[in-house]
Amino acid sequence: MRRIIIALAISGALFASCTAEKPDYNAYTYTFTEREFNSQRPAPQDRLFTSEAVENKIKEVQGLLTNPRLAWMFANCFPNTLDTTVHYREDEDGLPDTFVYTGDIHAMWLRDSGAQVWPYIQLADSDMKLRHMLAGVIRRQFKCINIDPYANAFNDGPTGGNWMSDMTDMNPNDHERKWEIDSQCYPIRLAYEYWKQTDDESVFDENWTNAIRKILDTLKEQQRKDGLGSYKFMRRTERQYDTKCCGGYGNPVKPCGLIVSSFRPSDDATVFDFLIPSNFFAVTSLRKAAEILEKVNKDKATARECRALAKEVEKAIKKYAVVNHPKYGKIYAFEVDGFGNRLLMDDANVPSLLALSYLGDVKKNDRIYKNTRRFVLSEDNPYFFKGKAGEGIGGPHIGYDMVWPMSIMMRAFTSSDDAEIKMCINMLMGTDADTGFMHESFHKDNPYKFTRKWFAWQNTLFGELILKLIDDGKLSLLNSL
Repeated sequence: MRRIIIALAISGALFASCTAEKPDYNAYTYTFTEREFNSQRPAPQDRLFTSEAVENKIKEVQGLLTNPRLAWMFANCFPNTLDTTVHYREDEDGLPDTFVYTGDIHAMWLRDSGAQVWPYIQLADSDMKLRHMLAGVIRRQFKCINIDPYANAFNDGPTGGNWMSDMTDMNPNDHERKWEIDSQCYPIRLAYEYWKQTDDESVFDENWTNAIRKILDTLKEQQRKDGLGSYKFMRRTERQYDTKCCGGYGNPVKPCGLIVSSFRPSDDATVFDFLIPSNFFAVTSLRKAAEILEKVNKDKATARECRALAKEVEKAIKKYAVVNHPKYGKIYAFEVDGFGNRLLMDDANVPSLLALSYLGDVKKNDRIYKNTRRFVLSEDNPYFFKGKAGEGIGGPHIGYDMVWPMSIMMRAFTSSDDAEIKMCINMLMGTDADTGFMHESFHKDNPYKFTRKWFAWQNTLFGELILKLIDDGKLSLLNSL
């Protein structure tokens, strides 16, 4: 095997103060000197799950990429979910059942697990073993929702855990019970795409129909038209974003058709509880659920209910979430409360304002989205950080000056500008702390100061991005790095 030597040295310059004008995509430069390139994957016998289709795709992409560092990082990152987090088995009925760790936390987040296995769906038709594993994730997610529709993360069985003392209706299957709209949307997104790719309707059984009923009831309850509802959450903590005020119900909202999300995809508490990116995600997810219910389950009544709720939320977004910014024009707020208060920012975690077009919630050329994108990728977004090593969106979850690679990936996913995409890939290559993996966040001036060495979602998302760029005809761009 050919050995390639590379070592990383970073040089960077601060961007000029950002305006609404096109930024300088050449402001960051990275020079790579030689070091030895060894695979950072577990040994084959230590990998939790292997897929022939995934292994073949890795070899194919490595053969296409001429940049050795990029090829190495792709080979490390793309299979990371399978290598290290997937626990596949069959349930008592002999059906696939897959529990997926988020990485260094041995629990299954509905959001993370749905995103972690998402890029493998495109390969499911050529690998029955992979297909069964994906069906197992979908089934497990629906089971979790049926256990507790308000929980965001689950244990592998009724084992209890660190957060059983939280002041909410915990049960031993819950790892954490932070109500986040996206926890119910990601399973629908995954199941819908799996169905479209494979034509497999077997996952839409009673487990699914019970789950969609719970999803609908939960989303409607959290519109708070008939009082505060059954959910509240408080935690004994020194961290403001880990608990809710007002007896666990959060700041007041005025019912207007939007849905309360007590927490963000970062697992941080919302300030104004109508979280707009997650409400957008609910609209598209409900419409996907309606299509499944109508075509597979022949349940037109529940399908109509899904579409009616989606239409109501969409109308409320247009009325309450659009803000006339003095610099960027009409943009989407991050959070609102129905009383007229708005929070203008973005957080790196998906769903986010930046990721609206990645998730298919808006068109990439939507005028308000384009204005919003310019805002969130500027220093007018309080959680956009620029430094010597790189730039991107972070959030209060980690705090000041910490950029999330996920936001850089979302910037590339949502860009139509080759120069911007190239800058993003260079930045991702140059801020991995010489590990060959993505991390939760890195310091804007020093990528060797990072959080979470093992975060499978970010790793697999990087692989997804490289595959998407190749499929979009951007191989020459990648090979120009």
